[in-house]
Amino acid sequence: MNNEQENIDIINGCKKGDRKAQEKLYKNYYRAMLTVCLRYTKNDEDAVEVLNNGFLKVFRNIQRYESSQASLYTWIRTIVVNSCLDFIKQKQKLEKVNELNEDAEVHIAPDVINKMKTAELLDQVRRLAPATQAVFNLYVIEGFSHKEIAQLLNISEGTSKWHLSEARKNLQQLINQPKVKIS
Repeated sequence: MNNEQENIDIINGCKKGDRKAQEKLYKNYYRAMLTVCLRYTKNDEDAVEVLNNGFLKVFRNIQRYESSQASLYTWIRTIVVNSCLDFIKQKQKLEKVNELNEDAEVHIAPDVINKMKTAELLDQVRRLAPATQAVFNLYVIEGFSHKEIAQLLNISEGTSKWHLSEARKNLQQLINQPKVKIS
């Protein structure tokens, strides 16, 4: 059975509430969607929580999926990214978002990032404040504009720019910290 036909069968099963089809869909997209969640959260437990919330939304809204509008991967990924943003918004309610100068820009040299392993960079990004981490991911990884980010996170464009600048500044500091080796 080809992949497209398998997806059609899985989607039809999910639409009927078939648990086996839901499990198959979850397993097929687990790793890719967990990777997305890990970029937006501080730890593995939060990532899995967000992932599961995202898949719950997928299963509740599977009737709305239209293959003519987007691939199954894109549709699921959009829901998971929105679940990540919802998670961040919940966390963000606890902290006050400051409006700061939107002209401040700090750049990280591309060669520094290229030398880092992906896991090291992910670890550094996870150390950022939740809102700053979200803006960094949306702008740098997902390719959203500051206007789009402002709408998604319900903040101003200036705040989005500030968070990106803050992320770059903090990442630069974290990257440049000397690493202590224990013998």
